[in-house]
Amino acid sequence: MKDGRFARRVFIAAGIYGLLGVLPLYVLEQRLAEQVAFLVIGSDPARFRPLMLPAVLEKLSYGIAVLVLAVQGRTPLPLVATAVIDLVLAILFVAAYLRTRASSSGLRL
Repeated sequence: MKDGRFARRVFIAAGIYGLLGVLPLYVLEQRLAEQVAFLVIGSDPARFRPLMLPAVLEKLSYGIAVLVLAVQGRTPLPLVATAVIDLVLAILFVAAYLRTRASSSGLRL
């Protein structure tokens, strides 16, 4: 399924990116579960389509919070790059959600 491949790629890439970024900081941040969730979503996007919306919320909450703190001068500038990446991923997650058809045997929330 064409739309499933797009979502699969987006969520697997987000999970890998997140794991690479979070594992070194695991002692400081507790974001590992979200990264694993992205890999789960990427494994079967149609089935886990309902989880894409909380994934969007997770990316938006971090991205917006860091940008607000940056405008206030309360966070280091390098964190702004991670916020921008998360906001781009939020947009890609929305696109993946819209392009993925729900599975008839999908996750029921």
